[in-house]
Amino acid sequence: MNVDVEIIQEDNSEELYERKSFTVDKGQEATRIDKWVQSHVEGVTRNKVQNAIDAGFLTVNGKTVKCNYRIRPGDDIVLMSLINPEYTTVKSENIPLNIVYEDDDVMVINKPPNMVVHPGVGNFSGTLLNGVVYHLQQQNPNIDEEKLPRFGMVHRIDKNTTGLIVIAKNGAAVAHLSKQFFNHTVKRQYVAVVWGNVEADNGTIVAHIARHQQNRKMFAAYPDGETGKHAITHYQVLERFNYVTLVQCVLETGRTHQIRVHMKHIGHTLFNDWEYGGDRILKGTIYTKYKQFVDNCFDACPRCALHAQTLGFVHPRTNEEIFFTAELPNDMQQMITKWRTYISHRKIEE
Repeated sequence: MNVDVEIIQEDNSEELYERKSFTVDKGQEATRIDKWVQSHVEGVTRNKVQNAIDAGFLTVNGKTVKCNYRIRPGDDIVLMSLINPEYTTVKSENIPLNIVYEDDDVMVINKPPNMVVHPGVGNFSGTLLNGVVYHLQQQNPNIDEEKLPRFGMVHRIDKNTTGLIVIAKNGAAVAHLSKQFFNHTVKRQYVAVVWGNVEADNGTIVAHIARHQQNRKMFAAYPDGETGKHAITHYQVLERFNYVTLVQCVLETGRTHQIRVHMKHIGHTLFNDWEYGGDRILKGTIYTKYKQFVDNCFDACPRCALHAQTLGFVHPRTNEEIFFTAELPNDMQQMITKWRTYISHRKIEE
């Protein structure tokens, strides 16, 4: 039996799912798929395997099957499963959510700044997921993580990043969406303000991404391709302010801190991104008035200037591609207006 394990790693904090692939050996007896998987995956119960099959988390030769399917030699089996599902219980909290769209299968939320997406060390309450649990339990008091793994979370965005995130509302939707994220078919477009005047009107950044060798909380670009995971970001200049640039970024892959790392890699750190050095003046004059102006911009947008503006995916029930857009939040709009006004009233100093 050949086994291959791949991990889904998204832009934000940690891996959510892994994909385990199996090829059934020649000479294998015709055995029920649920029984076979239980015997080949360590620590899994037959009930959990059956739940995964019912939810569409398991495919044979690219198609979903029923629990009584009997495997055949040469079958290619793919199982999507949570990584480290044992974590702090998520408590229900009545937290207001900016819901952009909702139906029986999915919910699209426009996340505000300074909100952690998922409970973790130091953030056990007040997260987006705490609010999602409350919202879902108002609709179905019996819902729990056995019926809906991680309460439908299939991807994340950073605490200080604003914008769109999709939540699945049932197991089938979780399976469908997690496969789309794994296969990089989800359409994601971000808007960012970066330091410096980006020379090219558009371009593509190709560089592997892995944890920084000195600071394990950060990530770094490795263009030689020998370290980390393959990552591609396409960017386009939207507006130039000489000292900073408004850009649009489209992700072809989804890696932790991908936009932040890739833009820093080409010399354009995101504005006010304190983790990567963007919270100090990286381009501009030496004059005190300029420093005061930049400090005012930092105050207007006291976070990394990054917004998940567009999200597109195939709906798990209708199989139609749907798109959602969230306007720039007020803090980024105010900061951009300040730069636009500053440049229009002053002689540019190189």
